[in-house]
Amino acid sequence: MQQIGKLGRTGIAFTQSLGQSALLLWMALTAPPDRLSREFRRLVTQLYFIGVNSVLIVMLSGLFIGMVLALQGHTVLSRFGAVEALGQLVSLTLLRELGPVVAGLLFAGRAGSAITAELGFMKATEQLSALEMMGVDPLAHVLRPRFLAGLISMPILAQIFNAVAISSAWLVSTELLGIDSGSFWANMQQVVDFREDVVNGIIKAVVFGFVITWVALHEGYTAAPNTEGINRSTTRSVVIASLSVLALDFILTALMFGE
Repeated sequence: MQQIGKLGRTGIAFTQSLGQSALLLWMALTAPPDRLSREFRRLVTQLYFIGVNSVLIVMLSGLFIGMVLALQGHTVLSRFGAVEALGQLVSLTLLRELGPVVAGLLFAGRAGSAITAELGFMKATEQLSALEMMGVDPLAHVLRPRFLAGLISMPILAQIFNAVAISSAWLVSTELLGIDSGSFWANMQQVVDFREDVVNGIIKAVVFGFVITWVALHEGYTAAPNTEGINRSTTRSVVIASLSVLALDFILTALMFGE
């Protein structure tokens, strides 16, 4: 009975947290807007903080993952005499799966944790309370530009990851493994469908960006206003966002590519 009661309390707490986060996001998005110039300025600031500052780690990760994927793919395909299909393997794997998922995990670890820590620090130093005392809605002033910036940045970062990874795989394939460059690109273009592969990958990235930013904002806004509370919320934000990305990837893959 104790286990059943514990399970019930956990379910109630999860439902309550989910409802609070959904209500928080709804209030932030429907809050009365400020002047357009101020809204745009805050959005650009957050795009730089969330998106531009994440470009380097995404590019470096894409560079090495593309190299490793080319080497491993060549090793497997050579056993079946199908080395010419390496371009197809690399492109479909990156566009459909690895690109959005790895970029999402990197985004959760870098940008998601930064958003949570920043909001927790603002709450601990009573900056959010100060905004309310000045008659400024913190949901519209603080949460909304960060959410929109995360929603815009994530699909762009995923495409940067794909471009760098495919380029590095092509470089390794042609220069190190001796595969013909024209054959690599021709086979890739032959099997990649823009709507089925590229667009579905972008849809995945948008969904991941939505969930990661939503989790980061909720954890930061509800963090306990002390060092321990901020650390705990930051860790929980990265863990929940990463697990959500992996779970949603399975669901979206089943809906998009399942028979």
